[in-house]
Amino acid sequence: MKFGIYVASQWPPGVDLGPQLGNLLEQVRVARANGFESLWTAQHFLTAPMQMFQTAPLLARLMAEAEGMEVGPAILLLPMLNPVLVAEEAATLDWFCGGRYVLAVGMGYRREEFESFGIPFRQRLGRFTEAIELIRRLWTEDRVTFEGNYYRLRDVGLSLKPKRPGGPPIWVGGSAPAAVERAARIGDAWIASFSPTLAELTAQMRTYGAAREAAGLPEPQARPLCRECHVGADDHTALSEVRGPLLYKYEAYASWGNERVGASRDAFAQAFDGFCRDRFLIGDAARVKDEILRYREALGVDHLILRLQWPGLDQRTVLDSIERLGRIIAELR
Repeated sequence: MKFGIYVASQWPPGVDLGPQLGNLLEQVRVARANGFESLWTAQHFLTAPMQMFQTAPLLARLMAEAEGMEVGPAILLLPMLNPVLVAEEAATLDWFCGGRYVLAVGMGYRREEFESFGIPFRQRLGRFTEAIELIRRLWTEDRVTFEGNYYRLRDVGLSLKPKRPGGPPIWVGGSAPAAVERAARIGDAWIASFSPTLAELTAQMRTYGAAREAAGLPEPQARPLCRECHVGADDHTALSEVRGPLLYKYEAYASWGNERVGASRDAFAQAFDGFCRDRFLIGDAARVKDEILRYREALGVDHLILRLQWPGLDQRTVLDSIERLGRIIAELR
């Protein structure tokens, strides 16, 4: 099983981001030294008052500390982006990381993001599937003519082909049954998100496998899963160390209308401890190791992508958690 670090790129208003960038660089160095094999970060737009670094430049900066690691967004909001730009940037980043770039994409859910780019929300599915087709062609063909409903190219070629032959793998996110089926058909892998319970993930994985089989497709290249994670010094205090920062993060999700978090914003604080159960990997090393094994056995997960920091969590606590996870990684190999 591979382990990846999902670095936080959001901070409360007023926080000085200079030291925070230094913290991210240190987290990547420590994660790499402790056996983590991949590096990921998020994408959103218009997150004010929450501050947020943008994805491509942040990944490019962090790559200097991530030699030998796979690198990618998780996830890129593809329908609101021009696929030519996405293909060009991905090719460049693939060279920067030695051919280890992974393009993980999703459809997005915040209407204000779509409106800001002048993209009708109702077009997101059509743009999403069309963009994936076009990106793959741009990576593999010398000259491309494309006549779609949303994108049109006439006899043009990409400025730079990716380092990896055929281009980076494309992982597709999504949680609803139709989205999981779509990921099975058009993606090289399905990337499962942070918040579904194990029972929900089990059902989604069955849906994914059935759709893959119905389409006559082979086993996916990877079975990645994103989880919130904190390994504390002891089981009793682990959740109390991270409850405030995690709650801040998930209240933001709820305020953005993300139905996956399972609670309205007003009720979320009261429901949060119950929400964490069977979703997040939080506890001492023994508990977290057992949970990792449970996910591997139940779902066949082979790439666990762990977010270890949320707005307000101090750097020393994050680094301690990474180092404890490093010992778990060593035991599982």
